[in-house]
Amino acid sequence: MKYLIPIFSYFILCMHQPALGNVTLPKLVGDSMILQRNVPAKIWGWALPGEAVHIQFILKDFNTITGKNGHWEITLPAMQAGGPYSMNIIGSNRIVLKDIFIGDVWVCAGQSNMVHQLGIHLYTYANEIKQDNFPQIRQFIVPATANLLKPDTNFTSGRWNSATGQNLLQFSAVAYFFARKLFEKYHIPIGIINASVGGTSIEAWISEAGLKPFSDIQNLIQKNRNNEYIQKKINKILATNKTLQTILEDDRGITESPKWYDTNYIPKEWHNMNVPGYWNDQSIRNVNGVVWYRKNIHIPNTFTGIAAELALGRIVDADEVYINGILVGKTAYQYPQRYYHLPTGILKPGNNTIVIRITNTNGKGGFVPDKPYYIAAANDTIGLKGDWQFKVGIALPRNQIFSNDFSIQNQPAALYNGMIASITNYTIKGILWYQGESNISNAALYIRLFSALIQDWRNKWRQGNLPFIYIQLPNYGAVHYEPTESDWAILREAQLKTLAVPNTGMAVTIDLGEWNDIHPSNKKEVGIRSALAAEKIAYQENNIVYSGPIYQSSKIESDSIIIRFNHVGNGLISIDGESLNQFAIAGADKKFVWANAKIENNTVVVWNKNIQHPVYVRYAWADNPRDANLYNANGLPAAPFRTDTDNK
Repeated sequence: MKYLIPIFSYFILCMHQPALGNVTLPKLVGDSMILQRNVPAKIWGWALPGEAVHIQFILKDFNTITGKNGHWEITLPAMQAGGPYSMNIIGSNRIVLKDIFIGDVWVCAGQSNMVHQLGIHLYTYANEIKQDNFPQIRQFIVPATANLLKPDTNFTSGRWNSATGQNLLQFSAVAYFFARKLFEKYHIPIGIINASVGGTSIEAWISEAGLKPFSDIQNLIQKNRNNEYIQKKINKILATNKTLQTILEDDRGITESPKWYDTNYIPKEWHNMNVPGYWNDQSIRNVNGVVWYRKNIHIPNTFTGIAAELALGRIVDADEVYINGILVGKTAYQYPQRYYHLPTGILKPGNNTIVIRITNTNGKGGFVPDKPYYIAAANDTIGLKGDWQFKVGIALPRNQIFSNDFSIQNQPAALYNGMIASITNYTIKGILWYQGESNISNAALYIRLFSALIQDWRNKWRQGNLPFIYIQLPNYGAVHYEPTESDWAILREAQLKTLAVPNTGMAVTIDLGEWNDIHPSNKKEVGIRSALAAEKIAYQENNIVYSGPIYQSSKIESDSIIIRFNHVGNGLISIDGESLNQFAIAGADKKFVWANAKIENNTVVVWNKNIQHPVYVRYAWADNPRDANLYNANGLPAAPFRTDTDNK
């Protein structure tokens, strides 16, 4: 298996420009598309300059003449939800588009938590994947493309697919559950335009015009237009990848005969290590490269002659898994859950050997704790946690860095140019945004960048205050048992303050994360809460509680501070019935300590007997504020906040 430093394999340094001739269409305009209801919707394409283009749709005719640049555009009148319809587009050639529906279209964008498909969470959503059948929910996946020079006008590929059968595996899990909730409430077709790329910063998604207030970023955009500069960066990545690959090819587990996964191999000089866990936390610190694990397990007769499932939680980073010398599965990077199907005949009665080859080039390698590790068959399981044997196949040189200091996909405006610019002519209902993890290192700047993105996209779509729904980052990382500073909390605060931008809504997910997984599995509730916000902001539902408590104001009374909230719904509660926790209090010195807190008349009173003159309060102010339990009675959690920036 080749293991390389990630490089954005779809980088494009030139604009996609359709060849002129016959009438052609953008990839987004095609069979099975959803067109936006109740407002004029655009259809466009290219042909020879001066060519007449005629559209027949729902018993109406529309005509235009191609401009000098070969571009043509027709605006259809506002239409009610319905379908399926066919559309005839006639120029020097004829195109017939079929299975078109009129409904609501949402652009669902962001980084990996928006990318994560139902297929990655195969077992979490096994029932939905097996049972759901929504032919009027459709997704168009925008190809992952970056352009450093200028906005593209089309995509290299793409098509609309319905939420049925195996197509479901490719649907963004968050976007799917968001769309399903809206479909089940409004019973209209829902289109998802999925424009998301893992590990990407917000700067990459904003256009050059939208980034004008940021002089340093503008300078970088100009620098990135130098092909020689970019080529040097790419060459450096390619050279590093080549060096890394050459080193990994000397892995003893592969070069020795028999190979370490072979059934004829006799293990020598292997040592014990606990699984799950990272090898850098155990007996082989400061090692990157290839580490092999093996375990002998006894398989009863009831597990043989039938198919089985192997669960290996999550592995950092890439793995190849062999059972009795047979490759049963492999994954090239750390984030997907490892569930490998074992066909009949893989397992045998008695002793079986599992061998896992793990490749990791940066950070801690090994098995992520608090994940499932077992073999399952015949309604029974065999646990795989505990002692395994390990041996290092190849260790990378400690003085050599194998990491990518330049990413085309993260350059400012690159993803706007490659993935968003080609969408902005398509009329939509609103935007669902899930991003922020890649901006933790510059969290203080995020509020300006996020507001700039919202305004930029609204300008590009030219649809006024286009509804913009976004997801506040969930809890993640190690739990701290004393009040602490947190870049994650600062970024969440930036997201919270962005609610000041008109026609925006935020889904709070501070209770839906996982301490050891930046991609938590509970995408369903994230989608549902996002849909609640959309119902209020985009669909103007007045009689719904769509948000948990949001900090409104604070008032100092003697030795306590009283906190007032918006969105109390049916009242403030402690969701677990325990005393409120994750409240911290400080005097003028801002030395925060844990506080007592209680609910009184839909306010929260906060105090600590050792702080006689309290000034500031914080709530859930941490990377992972575990067990934060302030909710409204409608089951929605309060957003984290601090009062020590009230007047800033």
